[in-house]
Amino acid sequence: MILLIFVFTITLSSCKKTNYEIPFILYDEEDLFMMSFRDSIFLHNSSDITFKMYDSTNSQIIQNEIINGVLLDSPKLIIVNPVDRLGAYTIIEKSKLTDTPIIFINREPLAEDLLSWDKVYYVGAKPEQSAIYQAELVMELFGSNPNNLNNYDLNGDGKIQCIILKGQEGHQDAEIRTEAVVNEMEENGYDLEILKIESADFRTSVAFDVMNELLPIYRDQIEVIFSNNDAMAIGAINALKEDGFFTDDNEDGKVDSNIDNWIPVVGIDGIAEAIQLIEDGYLYGTVINDSESMAKAVIELSSAIFNNEDPETISYPILYGKYIWIDYKKYSLPIFEE
Repeated sequence: MILLIFVFTITLSSCKKTNYEIPFILYDEEDLFMMSFRDSIFLHNSSDITFKMYDSTNSQIIQNEIINGVLLDSPKLIIVNPVDRLGAYTIIEKSKLTDTPIIFINREPLAEDLLSWDKVYYVGAKPEQSAIYQAELVMELFGSNPNNLNNYDLNGDGKIQCIILKGQEGHQDAEIRTEAVVNEMEENGYDLEILKIESADFRTSVAFDVMNELLPIYRDQIEVIFSNNDAMAIGAINALKEDGFFTDDNEDGKVDSNIDNWIPVVGIDGIAEAIQLIEDGYLYGTVINDSESMAKAVIELSSAIFNNEDPETISYPILYGKYIWIDYKKYSLPIFEE
């Protein structure tokens, strides 16, 4: 009898764990923003469900294998940060077979894929908004009159010479951010001279190598560096430091743009390391991809789906019954504000 009670208790515990556990499949846990997002999920989750994280290691093949495996257990929901947005169609078709709802995050699937089934949602931020805010930060730095730039126009030619560090080639956010930041600057009358657009795969180490290749060519011409994300911005700053920039000449522990050998670098994401670099004067600014609000939205939506409640009743509006959009936020030090 004691043995039967023990087995029955263990069985119930196992069932409870399986029933309440939601597979959460990340594209790559080494991505600094996704690490921040993952941590926000664990920090803010007070719902009646738990999330089990899986790492796709930036491989769509591995991600597909993970999804095939978790669907065998017929979970009540899966959350997917797709490696390739074009892979969403296959994921949706597989989930239909087990009637498993999906929440996609951070990398937006094609609209026709989201609309192909009523149990698919997307939580993320609009990449064009991040680029517009990034452009606004740079316009604030160079002055509100595009025909009379301030002293950050180092050569006084009325143009802003820039390098753009782009994420993965063909990646939706990378393409949109790169195009939109240029368009926003030009539409506001700023003459932007692009010295080079170079892909750095959203990674710090790649951006470091890219900047080391570009600095011997463009070192004395660069007036600003746009980066599609903070990770690449950090890589650029590391390369610039090795090349003699950000010297903290007065040794006060912070880099002063007015007296030190400083060059503005602006990123996107608002990861903790980037915020600290802004506080220390190295990074000019970033556009915060609000992982905290995004995590809270995912938790609320997951709980509603899990408990068979109407998703429209959560505190975040769902556009077209599909999209939860989280706004970006600009962040830079007050010293740079006009």
